[in-house]
Amino acid sequence: MWLKTISEYDGATPSPPADPSHLARAEQVLDQPLPTALRDLLLECNGVSDEYGTEVVWGITRILEANLSFRSEPSFRSLYMPFEPLVFFGENGGGDQFAFVRTPSRDDVFVWDHETDSRTWIAPRLEPFLRNALTHPGTDWYRPL
Repeated sequence: MWLKTISEYDGATPSPPADPSHLARAEQVLDQPLPTALRDLLLECNGVSDEYGTEVVWGITRILEANLSFRSEPSFRSLYMPFEPLVFFGENGGGDQFAFVRTPSRDDVFVWDHETDSRTWIAPRLEPFLRNALTHPGTDWYRPL
């Protein structure tokens, strides 16, 4: 399903599938299950880039590394709200990160603004998020006009 969706967009590039054991390891280390839709996407393609090369969905290694980094950086505790309730999975190319809320578990996609620490709802599920990201490549497609 995900490869078919991605193939509808010129310039969108899927990566080869993730190893299921890597997904299980990431869930264990993060102490959170990955959202089902994200897990399914990663099993079909371990990341998706838009026509400009922006990784709108990271591969599982980057997902794990980024989330561990956000959760363990000491200076972030005084600068930002907690990151533990989130699972970051992609970026806009300009510093903002895309995430699912895992506590409480939601299918909605949010964007974290790295300048303001805001966490803004941008899509009800992964599929509309991905379609929007691939239809409107660039750093600010999700911002209100």
